[in-house]
Amino acid sequence: MQHFATLFARLDQTNKTNAKVDALATFFDQAQDEDKLWAIALFSGKRPRRAVNTTLLRTWAAELSGLPQWLFEESYHVVGDLAETIALLLPPPEAGSDKTLKDWMAYLEATRDLEEEEKKQRILAAWSQLTAQERFVFNKLLTGGFRMGASQKLMVRALARHTGLEANAIAHRLMGEWLPQTANFQELLFSENTLDDLSRPYPFYLAYQLEDPVDSLGTPDDWQVEWKWDGIRGQLICRQGNIFLWSRGEELITEKFPEFESLVENLPEGTVIDGEIVVMKEGIPQSFNLLQTRIGRKKLSKKILMDAPAHMIAYDLLEWEGKDMRDKPLATRRGLLEGLITGMTNVPMSISETIAFDDWVPLAELREHARSYHAEGFMLKKLAAPYQVGRKRGDWWKWKVDPLTIDAVMIYAQRGHGRRANLFSDYTFAVWKEDALVPFTKAYSGLTDAEMREVDRFVKQNTLERFGPVRSVTPQLVFEIGFEGINKSPRHKSGVALRFPRILRWRTDKPPEQADTLAHLHQMLEQYG
Repeated sequence: MQHFATLFARLDQTNKTNAKVDALATFFDQAQDEDKLWAIALFSGKRPRRAVNTTLLRTWAAELSGLPQWLFEESYHVVGDLAETIALLLPPPEAGSDKTLKDWMAYLEATRDLEEEEKKQRILAAWSQLTAQERFVFNKLLTGGFRMGASQKLMVRALARHTGLEANAIAHRLMGEWLPQTANFQELLFSENTLDDLSRPYPFYLAYQLEDPVDSLGTPDDWQVEWKWDGIRGQLICRQGNIFLWSRGEELITEKFPEFESLVENLPEGTVIDGEIVVMKEGIPQSFNLLQTRIGRKKLSKKILMDAPAHMIAYDLLEWEGKDMRDKPLATRRGLLEGLITGMTNVPMSISETIAFDDWVPLAELREHARSYHAEGFMLKKLAAPYQVGRKRGDWWKWKVDPLTIDAVMIYAQRGHGRRANLFSDYTFAVWKEDALVPFTKAYSGLTDAEMREVDRFVKQNTLERFGPVRSVTPQLVFEIGFEGINKSPRHKSGVALRFPRILRWRTDKPPEQADTLAHLHQMLEQYG
């Protein structure tokens, strides 16, 4: 556990990529194989379910610290992170511990199903033998709010340095349904047959947002252009008579989309297709909001399957007749994909439409109307490009339509987390309905550090009421809010929900009276919802 706590601290203390890779590689050099597996799992999002609810943890920590509950809560609001607050306030440990990361993960697993008093005794016993930094990490594992400060991509780079293997091979081998409790480090990383697990997908290739003028990409003849759909990125795998479906987040979601099981009769053995899962009605992709009605449900009723029929828009062929096609040019992969899908009928799959063009100017004009096609913009892909791993610049670009915008008044603020724990950086915004402000969205990104400090000062000087960590403030500051989409929402007082809201700019030139109205939002809902 000491090695893992040290790793966590090193990652938290730097923003430099090479320093993070160095810290990770050092951990892998020092740790036992079982601890390496757990670290890999945590970096890959394979996190255990929460063993104890946070209300109990706060009560126990206040009691052990000898603090009244109100003072503990005030400390928590200032620090902004429960795991760190507990680690800072607990008394010094009574003894040390030589338990490994694997041991502590097993300890948490055994705690989960105990009665409340037994849980309490086990958590207090753990706190009594861990150092402050180890407690911090233990508490992070305990609460489930575990952010490592480094991406899976950096972890793979560190593993490549540690093992001497190619990073691409490691990325592939770490995908799939392996578990740290049962996996073997040597078998997981050094197995040469990457198809032993029939369901195993390939690492996804990700695109950067195009920031430069589109004509900087060169001649249009070198590029393939497709609509960018707003759905769930997925890989559909057909091997040995089985269909598997993976999300970009490396979650096996086959059972959530039973419509695709029928494709086993249409796809050749050894086929892997990359595409976008959407709800399709009468040949038209529907809003992501409708797709969300299926996400997270354990059981799918006939009504849901009928109201929100799933469909895959296929745009790449990664495996064909059992052969890895990723090193082939896109033009080759696309040709094979077209030949495969063109002959299919009455199936929940179609090929992504390409846009014919010979000049960037008319393409840019068409992009402005993307929402009328129920799309987010374009994907630009170099025809000669292989299918790479992770986010790479140069061959794939997403060229999204400009965001929808609305000017809103900030009415609530809350402290952030991590390095923002001492700043009011999470905001709630409202628009006018006659002479009243109606809240409609939250946002916490888009301001510079200097602007955030200035808003923080405003919040502290203009607080009207306090609701735990939240403060209502004088409705004075106006911000331009950008968002990708808008949908009906009976759960919200405004009647709308925004997709990916963020702050575009602080409208210091506007008084609050000139902010937008709820009627304007509803007009946008009618036009784009």
